[in-house]
Amino acid sequence: MANHFNNLPARKNRLSIVWPLWPFFLMFLFGYLSSAVASNWNSPYRSEQVASPTLFNAFSQSPKHLDPVISYNSNEWAILSQVYEPPLQYHYLKRPYALEPLTLDKMPEIRYLDNTRQVVSADSKALAFTEYVFTLKQGIQFQPHPAFSKDEKGAFLYHNLTEQEVDGIDSVMDFKSLATRELQAQDYVYAIKRMALRQNHSPVLDSMIPYIDGLEAYSKSMSERLKTELKTQKASAKTYFFDLNQFDIDGVQVIDRYRYKIVVKGKYPQFLYWLTMNFFAPIPWEAEAFYKQRVLVEKNITLDTSPVGTGAYYLIENNPNKRMRLLVNPNYRVEYYPEDGLVEGADPSLLLDAGKPLPFIKEVVYSLEKESVPLWNKFLQGYYDASGVSSDSFDQAVAVSSTGNLSLTPEMQKKGIQFLNIVQPTVMYFAFNMADPIVGGYSEKQQKLRQALSIALHFEEYISIFLNGRGEVAQGPIPPGIFGYQEGKAGLNPVVYDWKEGRLQRKSIEVAKQLLAQAGYPNGIGSDGKPLTLHYDTAATGPDSQSMLNWYRKQFAQLGVELVIRATDYNRFQDKVRKAKVQLFSWGWNADYPDPENFLFLLYGANATINTNGSGINGANYDNPEFNALFQQMKTMENTPERLEIIQKMLSIAQQDAPWAWGYYPKSLSLYHSWLHNVWPNPLANNTIKYRRIDAKERAEKQAQWNVPAIWPFIVVGLIVLLSFYPLWKAYRRRQEAVVTAQKEGFENRSYQGKF
Repeated sequence: MANHFNNLPARKNRLSIVWPLWPFFLMFLFGYLSSAVASNWNSPYRSEQVASPTLFNAFSQSPKHLDPVISYNSNEWAILSQVYEPPLQYHYLKRPYALEPLTLDKMPEIRYLDNTRQVVSADSKALAFTEYVFTLKQGIQFQPHPAFSKDEKGAFLYHNLTEQEVDGIDSVMDFKSLATRELQAQDYVYAIKRMALRQNHSPVLDSMIPYIDGLEAYSKSMSERLKTELKTQKASAKTYFFDLNQFDIDGVQVIDRYRYKIVVKGKYPQFLYWLTMNFFAPIPWEAEAFYKQRVLVEKNITLDTSPVGTGAYYLIENNPNKRMRLLVNPNYRVEYYPEDGLVEGADPSLLLDAGKPLPFIKEVVYSLEKESVPLWNKFLQGYYDASGVSSDSFDQAVAVSSTGNLSLTPEMQKKGIQFLNIVQPTVMYFAFNMADPIVGGYSEKQQKLRQALSIALHFEEYISIFLNGRGEVAQGPIPPGIFGYQEGKAGLNPVVYDWKEGRLQRKSIEVAKQLLAQAGYPNGIGSDGKPLTLHYDTAATGPDSQSMLNWYRKQFAQLGVELVIRATDYNRFQDKVRKAKVQLFSWGWNADYPDPENFLFLLYGANATINTNGSGINGANYDNPEFNALFQQMKTMENTPERLEIIQKMLSIAQQDAPWAWGYYPKSLSLYHSWLHNVWPNPLANNTIKYRRIDAKERAEKQAQWNVPAIWPFIVVGLIVLLSFYPLWKAYRRRQEAVVTAQKEGFENRSYQGKF
């Protein structure tokens, strides 16, 4: 017993030595663990994603349609064009823009035919049709998809699904069996047949009907037949598979497994440009049949949410309220980075990957960012590989010289950030609904109302305030770089501008007030004695948009006109425009192809939404017979002085009618990090991700360098917490020592007493 208690002082001494050290040991352990995970503290991605060839991008508006027959918006095509492959594409590097085969073995063979379908010369007066013959590359495969899966007997596995079989299925990737098949000529023909159905609401059907032989008759016949079948079967167009394989279009025929032809009425050189668009991408009939099943439609698994293509990528995740994700198509054929075509003065590094197989990037992650500030901050942290520049971040990113030239600020240069700045082949316009009883119509008074409002909308000021000068005021619908656009005095809009001292000068607000009075609204007051109140529909709902909307109110207030803002989400906004339930609205148009027809058809009467059951692209519903006749004459012409003269007449008519307050042509300013390579502006091409390359190692290193967490506050707080327990620990030790001492003395006393 004596030996046992003799050990107590030794244990006390060891604890006294260890106690001052263990807080520092905990601090060391905390610091070690912190440094081990520091790089992941703020990162929205897994470390293995950052270290892989993954492109991180953002989107601000959720895509509504991913069906290539329906979709016609740039935010949707950013996804779709990586998945679907029309027969042609634009060469990535060449300028002027040049077409080249995408899925074709060669450029289409073209023959000119007379009414008896005999071959004639291109300049023959007997020319009645143009025949295009397309020959596909062999061996192209569709992405893995359950629509192609079959059992041992050759029957489709998933074309007759039950509710039990789709229990737990949330996307097409959840099916156990995924298969593929070879791309065939019939897939391209089937896509055009789908376009022809009115029930599919293709926005380009009415643009194609005047050209593709037999399309109008086919559209009427098949649309009526489907309507009858739906009524007879008491079915819905969403869940009824209408097999178009059994019906043919006269001018669209399958020749054999790898060849098909399209016959166009007359001569239409611009038709080849259309063949770069997703409307003409192949659709396998198996996918249509698969997606028409009720059990899948009820789960929102449709062709409109889950595309099926042969492109470099396929959609693996579709969560439009959070994230869209693309993966490289494992069935993608061998395609190579271009070896030539670089214009003079371009960065020669764009050819460093010449001849290498595509794509370089293996995954694309799009994250929803509704506000510009978080997006910009994440870009600066390296969490997005590229970014635009909002007004809020412009001064931080860009320095403007006295001559108006743009360059990056030292802060951006230090990070190795690079930028591209070009005038887009785009027009952003403020439109009047010409079918509206107040702002629409073609009388002189109605013209003057729109003219007055057009003058009041000071877009030079708008460009300065909201775009930091990144734009040019529009005089008409045709942007720079497109045939028909004219600079200076030759191109000015005389309704809104004067030419003074060698430059454009907007007419004064006094002129606008005079026009407004002549329109029947002196000082903005109508015949009923009340201020004129107009309604502006917009999809600009975020906090960043409030100052812009207030600017619009201010412009109208100069005339005594009250502007009421009706803001909604983008999908609802589109529906209202297509149903002509708007009065005033703003929209934009990106060039589909480099021809004036692609912009002037936005004002062609046959394309008005009220004339096309909502599928047209003329949202202003402008329908002037004289303009329409000139458009019909101009649209198929080559770019000659005669064509330019017709275009000038069309612009003069439209400027006088003022269906648009013409807005501006935007300049794009894109920033990208040094680890993103092969970045080249090609606004007409939409399938450009396959050309980009990521240096993932550099990205991971710079992300770690730019996002080192400050862990010392945690260490200080931890130390304070530990030290605060020290007095309590001392008191506890004193109490324990007192107890031990008392116990020892009691034992010794008992031992002493036991001797007697």
